[in-house]
Amino acid sequence: MENKDLLQSVTEKAQVWLGNGYDEETRSEVKRMLDADDKTELIESFYKDLEFGTGGLRGIMGAGTNRMNIYTVGAATQGLANYLKEAFAELPEISVVVGHDVRNNSRKFAEIVADIFSANGIKVYLFESFRPTPELSFAIRHLGCQSGVNITASHNPKEYNGYKAYWADGAQIIAPHDVNIIDNVNKIKGVEAIKFNGDKSKIQIIGKEIDDAFLSAIKGLSLSPDAIKRHHDLKIVYTPIHGTGVKLVPESLKNYGFTNIIHVPEQDIPSGDFPTVESPNPENPPAMAMAIAKAKEVNADLVMASDPDADRIGCVIRDAKGEYQLINGNQIVMILLNYLMTRNAELGKLTGNEYIVKTIVTTETIKSIADANNIKMFDCYTGFKWIAAVIRDHEGTSRYLGGGEESYGFLAEDFARDKDSVSAISLMAEIAAWAKDKNMDFLQMLQDIYMKYGFSKEEGISVVRLGKSGAEEIVAMMKGFRANPPKQLGGSSVVTIKDYADLNLTDLTTGKVEKMDMPTTSNVLQYFTADGTKVSIRPSGTEPKIKFYIEVKGHLDSAADYDRANADAKAKIDAVKKDLGI
Repeated sequence: MENKDLLQSVTEKAQVWLGNGYDEETRSEVKRMLDADDKTELIESFYKDLEFGTGGLRGIMGAGTNRMNIYTVGAATQGLANYLKEAFAELPEISVVVGHDVRNNSRKFAEIVADIFSANGIKVYLFESFRPTPELSFAIRHLGCQSGVNITASHNPKEYNGYKAYWADGAQIIAPHDVNIIDNVNKIKGVEAIKFNGDKSKIQIIGKEIDDAFLSAIKGLSLSPDAIKRHHDLKIVYTPIHGTGVKLVPESLKNYGFTNIIHVPEQDIPSGDFPTVESPNPENPPAMAMAIAKAKEVNADLVMASDPDADRIGCVIRDAKGEYQLINGNQIVMILLNYLMTRNAELGKLTGNEYIVKTIVTTETIKSIADANNIKMFDCYTGFKWIAAVIRDHEGTSRYLGGGEESYGFLAEDFARDKDSVSAISLMAEIAAWAKDKNMDFLQMLQDIYMKYGFSKEEGISVVRLGKSGAEEIVAMMKGFRANPPKQLGGSSVVTIKDYADLNLTDLTTGKVEKMDMPTTSNVLQYFTADGTKVSIRPSGTEPKIKFYIEVKGHLDSAADYDRANADAKAKIDAVKKDLGI
């Protein structure tokens, strides 16, 4: 049991929620927790306040300061509204876009957000129903708004919901705005400070007109329309896994010219309960099981999925034996960036002023591809707000070709500033047609990349630690890795350590320490070995887990050697995991 001071603190916080400013349902729920003999739920619900992380506000739905509910959503919105009125005081009218996904309570939270903004004199464009996250980002830019909010918990389990705040450029909020918003939220000392009574005259419903503009812009990304004409009847299985992708992804594929899009009918049904999957995360094989079964039934060429808010992409290809295999996020980003760089070169569109972006935990093979094509590559922190920051820094001076991260996110455009499965899925289908023109399937194309630029294999491991005690354990684990870094990983000596908490890069062979050029510090550790192995360690900014990213290098001389290269790399990854104690 937690110590007496903590229990007293959470009890005092919880008793405030018994006041008349809170609705009856909330008061009843808080009273139940206060009266329970086991205070664990009370502590978990009140021991801290939800904070903005890499993905904004995210948490389990329920009563309490550490839960997603109308009051925590309300305080965040009131704080954001207050800050917008400071930051854009010179404008005659401030405007925002509000969107949401299919989750339970998402529409309710979105309408409350719209009411609070409007009550503060801010013009609101509210989507008529659920929409993909990237469309919200697009709409902010398209409508010339100063901010936006999307109610979503992305691919989290059904118990979660979240709140993503965006700035005028369509990107998720970073410093100094994130800190300033939190400061404004913290100034709200009671529920009475939140203006819940909306001004309906300031709320405008939007929908199809934004859909059409967004889809038109995505169609403009196509680089191989002739290949699609030749292979328009590729069998493409697509599932939105009960999410928002059902609104736009099939339509975008049709816009590109594909005529044989095969649905998974049970998963086309939008539902915050995600009834056909345990977790609606397309990077997990079980979430793709129904789509793969459909693919086997129809002998599909390609299987793709989006997560509930349709910003992440999942992809399944056929192996040499004809079996359907899920490719990882690193491979998805690598395939997309390789295509965009190679195809732009084929079309004579490269001027020497193009660039790509990846996150520091994403495969280093991408840098090899960029170097070979004389294209600048930027590394940034995990989270698409950092990719968007690189795009903002190069606005009007260099051409963005694409960017992505290992966690199944990709952005092929600069007219939106968050990862986008609508464009990524459309382009992956186009790549399949382009590859077919070259007498290659997806596997052969992937093998070709590895033979040209070097073989790599990656694995991500998430160690989950729930609640307050779990958070403390994650802190202790990071301290341990800093105090006692491994001397070798997988049989190869660690030669470089990058610690983004103090931006120190340490060369262990010379003892030299130099500063890294990054926009801010971050709680991330990286180890590099003599044989090219890279290990990255970071606590998640949105979930109760610590993440390990392992990448090992190998050699692939021929397609026939692919299985051997994979087996050797897997053995090395297992050795690295053992050295890390995970």
